[in-house]
Amino acid sequence: MTHAPSRRTFRRLLPAVAALALVAPLAACGGSDTAAEDGKTLRLWHYEQKDGALGKAWDAAIAEFKKTHPDVKVVFERKTFEQIQQNAGMILNSDKAPDVMEYNKGNATTGLLAKQGLLTDLTATAKQRGWDKRISENASVTARYDEQGEMGGEKWYGIPNYGEFVLSYYNDDLFEKHKVTKPTDFKSFEAALAKFKAAGITPLANAGNDHPAGHWLYLLALSKADDAWVDNYQLYQGKVDFQGPEWTFAVETYKKWLDKGYFDKKDVGLKGSDMTEQFVAQKRPIMVGGNWWSGSLTTDITDFDWSTAAYPGSEKTLGSGGNHWVVPTRAKNKKLAEDFIDITMSDKIQKLLGEEGIVPLAAEPGSIKNARSQDMIDSFNTYQDDKGLAFYPDWPVPGYYDTWTGATQSLMNGAKGEAVLSELAGPYEKHAASRPRG
Repeated sequence: MTHAPSRRTFRRLLPAVAALALVAPLAACGGSDTAAEDGKTLRLWHYEQKDGALGKAWDAAIAEFKKTHPDVKVVFERKTFEQIQQNAGMILNSDKAPDVMEYNKGNATTGLLAKQGLLTDLTATAKQRGWDKRISENASVTARYDEQGEMGGEKWYGIPNYGEFVLSYYNDDLFEKHKVTKPTDFKSFEAALAKFKAAGITPLANAGNDHPAGHWLYLLALSKADDAWVDNYQLYQGKVDFQGPEWTFAVETYKKWLDKGYFDKKDVGLKGSDMTEQFVAQKRPIMVGGNWWSGSLTTDITDFDWSTAAYPGSEKTLGSGGNHWVVPTRAKNKKLAEDFIDITMSDKIQKLLGEEGIVPLAAEPGSIKNARSQDMIDSFNTYQDDKGLAFYPDWPVPGYYDTWTGATQSLMNGAKGEAVLSELAGPYEKHAASRPRG
């Protein structure tokens, strides 16, 4: 569950934040820290770890850029996420702004900088280069902002290259051992939970002190929601009833699963990494979580077979386009920045993203040979084609993540559903009332 920075982003970057201060420009990219407005220097910032999947992809994109622009010097700086998050506004309003920068999606980040006039409007470029055709409308919502800096507007301020979403992870060995059939809808999902519980196994991995518990509550609400409901909640296009059938179904089902032992109430204090350890240690046969866990699971799981599939109980899921490239208004070489972004959208880089376990937004169909990655890509594509990506529950309100964590912990500790929904409604309705009217 995320506000602006995705939980996937925080997990991926925590080691880097701990290990790095401001990293100097890499020697391999060379050159001075000063970029002239001469079309001969590209200054690029991103915050991906060097050996991570996205870091490998962006390194490959830099190498490709150098091949196609042999007379251009690339000055690359690897920042930490926190450095960019905390200092972006100040830096982008100075002559130290890079030409292109990876930045986080969301109203409080990209939307805020766009509203402040610090980011280049890429709408015309996206149309000219065909990026708007290669990225679905659903996946591009977090790249487009209105005059108030709220996502879903008409103007493109970021270009995402990959997608993220929540899906099911299954321990295939435990399903086979206990003769449990893989679920295909909500009814068969609950039947699988009941069969595992009858065998003495708590079926669902969970973590109450982190995003997973809130993800579950929102996912259950989405199973009863339509497009208008999502737009009302995420984009403030209409009134949200927190005591309505969608939210009510979510808290009632959550409580039922707690009472039946499908969730363990003791998981209320766990973090997301504890949840994945439950799955890796074969203590829980089912985990519903983000595709961002797939890479570490591939490394950590060595003693059983596992698979992924779309969560069968809902036609909508949590997800969006990933973090994106932005071009600061004060960038000195915007054409070079656009050329670099174009390379990240190329078939070569998109295929590399897929092979490394990331969901590329514009890969050629069938080009990915990594079977598990292709399964995730197929699931993601189904969601984005059907407007099934419903973003994250804490996005609409600044600071809402803590509210969500507290509310879901209250639910796991026995609070009544109506009280939990009122807890969620308070900050949301206050923020909605404070928004400027068009």
